[in-house]
Amino acid sequence: MKIVVLAGGTSTERDVSIVSGTKVCEALRSRGHLAILLDVFCGKEGLQAETAFAEEYDVEREAAYIRSFNDSIEKIKAERREFFGPGVLETCRAADTVFLALHGTCGEDGRIQAAFDLLGITYTGSGYLGSALAMDKTITKQLFRENGVPAPAGVIVRKTDSPKSAAELGMELPCVVKTACGGSSVGVYIVHTEEEFSEAVKNGFSYEDKLIVEQYIRGQEYTVGVIDGKAYPIVEISPIAGFYDYKNKYQAGSTIETCPAPLSAELTQKMQEIALKAYDTLRLESYARMDFMMDEDGGIYCLEANTLPGMTPTSLLPQEAAAVGMNFADLCEKLIEVSKR
Repeated sequence: MKIVVLAGGTSTERDVSIVSGTKVCEALRSRGHLAILLDVFCGKEGLQAETAFAEEYDVEREAAYIRSFNDSIEKIKAERREFFGPGVLETCRAADTVFLALHGTCGEDGRIQAAFDLLGITYTGSGYLGSALAMDKTITKQLFRENGVPAPAGVIVRKTDSPKSAAELGMELPCVVKTACGGSSVGVYIVHTEEEFSEAVKNGFSYEDKLIVEQYIRGQEYTVGVIDGKAYPIVEISPIAGFYDYKNKYQAGSTIETCPAPLSAELTQKMQEIALKAYDTLRLESYARMDFMMDEDGGIYCLEANTLPGMTPTSLLPQEAAAVGMNFADLCEKLIEVSKR
């Protein structure tokens, strides 16, 4: 198959996306596919769709080319109005499918999915509606509440509200302050004092104009992948220090991840059933990954859904696939197979 692995972009998760895309492209190449790596935003000058899918291809060289734009993203954004980079749409049209290795805004939020639907371009993952619903955690929380998916209590605050304290919002400390549409735990703060709360709100609003102040669940973190309507083995996530933030997600050795999680059969089934309910509630398709907290009394809370889960060497969905005998290349092909629409 001729496959474009679309990565990069403009979100705070650009670097993670490049790693995901590189690994996916290498895996698909190892299976004989004519896969190429392409930055959705920066594209490539002179790229010709009819000659792009070559037998000989240096994935690492292309990844380095994409990274060369990292310091210029804001400058490029200021100079042009169109999001898609040079040659991107033409090459995606020429491909058999596009593997979306994008994370965050303008990648995971439904806008690219909607554009591809209109252009007749086949891609991996959920469609535009489910992607948009899951991206905005304020909408996710409302839908979970209305459909019986257990989630932490929380309130939505906007930049114009300027909350002065957690107490003003009726929230007890400690609590969690997080951006509505962020990813990879960028813009997530666990606060224990009103001073920390004020700082977290200030920092959160530097990313977005909408935040969630949420009940802090003291306990253990888990995640559950769903592929083609089937819940996969659960991963137990135990950071060595702090919580599962950006550093602990992507720095090797920072977190102990156990798959399958050491849970009873009853709790395993319950969490997987909630994952499937969350998946259906958000109108997700093909695959996704739901994140959970379990409190000290065994209460289960669904935090959010990831519609394009990470595909880096330390990512969680590949660990779940491995637990059922599926290696990384198998998983990449499986995600393409279940995404045909």
